[in-house]
Formats: sequence, C-alpha cells, structure tokens
Amino acid sequence: MTYSETLTASMEDYLEAISKIISEKEAVRPKDIAKRLSVSNASVTGALRLLSEKTYINYSPYDVITLTPTGKLIADDVIRRHEVLREFLINVLSIEEKEADAAACKMEHSIPKNILERLIQYAEFVEVCPRGGSKWISGFGYKCNYGANLDSCENCIQSSLDNLKEKLSADKGKGKHMIHLKDMKPGEKGKVASIKLTGDSCKRIVEMGVTVGTLIMLEKVAPLGDPIDIKVKGYHLSLRKEDANGIELELI
Repeated sequence: MTYSETLTASMEDYLEAISKIISEKEAVRPKDIAKRLSVSNASVTGALRLLSEKTYINYSPYDVITLTPTGKLIADDVIRRHEVLREFLINVLSIEEKEADAAACKMEHSIPKNILERLIQYAEFVEVCPRGGSKWISGFGYKCNYGANLDSCENCIQSSLDNLKEKLSADKGKGKHMIHLKDMKPGEKGKVASIKLTGDSCKRIVEMGVTVGTLIMLEKVAPLGDPIDIKVKGYHLSLRKEDANGIELELI
C-alpha cells in the first residue's frame, strides 16, 4: 500500500499548507495553518495530532511544526500535482487563473500518476510542436469564447507552415540557438540537447528528470549566480552552477 492510499484529501491539504508556510516564513504554528486553510483552531489541533501519529510531521503543543522526511516527500508531491494541473489548465486550456487554481485544488487529490505524467508530456508537446505554442493556445482560447470555422483553421495551418519554413531556413543559415543552462535568463525555456557531466553529478541530474529532450524553464538565479532554480516536468529544482554549466539546451 502506498502513502496516497492512507491519506485523505484533507490530510494532504494540511501537509501542503505546512510545506508552503515553511518556505515562506520557516516557522509554522497552528494559527498559521488555521488562517491559510480557513479552518478552526480545534480542527487544526486534531489534524496535527493525526499527522504526528502517522509520522508525517513533528508536533507538540506550543512548539513549531516541522515535516518529517516522509511528510516532506508527500507535501512536495501534492504541490507538484497542483502546479502541473494549474499550469495545464491555464497554459493549455486557457482557463482563468483563479478558476484554474480552485480546480487544481480539487483535482490534485485524485489524479493518477500516469495521467499526470501524460498531461506534462502533452503540455511540452504543445510548446515545441510547430502547430502548437502560444499562438495555438491563444487560438484555442479564441475558439472557446467566439467559435471558429474552417477558414480560420486553414489560415492557422498556412501560418504554421510559413513559420516552420522560416525557422528551418534560419536554423540552416546560422545553426540552432544553443546555450548552456547557466547562461539562460529567467523565463527562458529550452530543450536539453546534451549533458556533459560524468559520475555522480550526471547520475544525480538524470534522477532529477533532466535528460536529453526534456523541456526546462529557468526560474531564477541566486544573486551570486549559485544556485540556479529551474522547473522541469512540474518540479522546482535547484542546481549548482557547475552542474548547470554541463547542460546544453536549444532555446525554444
């Protein structure tokens, strides 16, 4: 039996809330959780005792609350599910942010892992496919709001073909735009072209999900350039600058 089969949606919400509060203010107290989840202090106390009994948190009255290693793994997984679903609803289905966030909160507790991974693959496919990208997504949003006809589809296909021909022509003339991960700017996205790392560093990177062909977005860089925060397959990861220097990407 996996932990997901022993946890209720409410318990996952508590672990998710604790993790987010820790990331924001380090120390977590019951009143912080009550405020975040809009529940009573009595409800929080009962939930914390139960989570402590299951060894997901470290808790004692009048002390700060922390996650155990198992609790952190669960919280990270719930947060990842939420973010993947939220971004899919916004970026692929053109759902308004507030509505997408509320829907993701409900969906995150029941979506199977294989379906979540398929959503990630589809979102990446839409971004890199010549017929996809931001224009395709905005076109879908327009269709949902105003409808579409075959004439607009024909224009869209022709525009995609023209754009693809221009891109291929530019690539032949000057080569693909390759860049090392450490040289990317926040918000930029790229597809991993090669990983020039060896030994434990390479093994660690691959275990994190960074493999050739993977789509990566650079989120932020620390003031001194180390570490580098990226997002890959719905995960937020921090990489050392020396590891990021060994990852080459094709900007998209």
